[in-house]
Amino acid sequence: MAKKVSLILSHWYHLIEGFQVSPSEFYEAVEEAVLRRNIPNLKLSRVTYREGGPLSPKREYLRVERKEYLFDICCAPFGAGFFVSWWLGEAPGWLTGIIASIPIINHLFFRFFRPLTYYQLDTALMFQESVHAAVLEVIDQMMEAKGLRLLSETERKPILREIFQK
Repeated sequence: MAKKVSLILSHWYHLIEGFQVSPSEFYEAVEEAVLRRNIPNLKLSRVTYREGGPLSPKREYLRVERKEYLFDICCAPFGAGFFVSWWLGEAPGWLTGIIASIPIINHLFFRFFRPLTYYQLDTALMFQESVHAAVLEVIDQMMEAKGLRLLSETERKPILREIFQK
């Protein structure tokens, strides 16, 4: 069973007008681009989420996982175009999740037993940057092959949340 994301840290999306590719072809290309980056402790898998309620169709995502951080990458045809999005989230282990839900104890636990370090922040941000770069690399290659305009710098930037606050 796939881990569930408990906290969204950042997000990115883009609709590419006049572009079509199969999601499985896109996911395979992203998997190859991610693997070329030799990210330590990496796991790749496919997960499904429902589009809505319990009887709604399921949508397949490419999951890129490193420690407690999960990237869920989605792509699909949308109208005359094709969209790509990713969500970077955190899925702590079951014990950390329980401790995090206890108001006073969670503060003490994270302050004294599991303080957030510069190294943790740096490696989490490098994980985000590496996977995002792999997604953009694949988009660039596919758009260039179709003769489409490449994404601008503004279109390439992820949306960061109040990142890594515990």
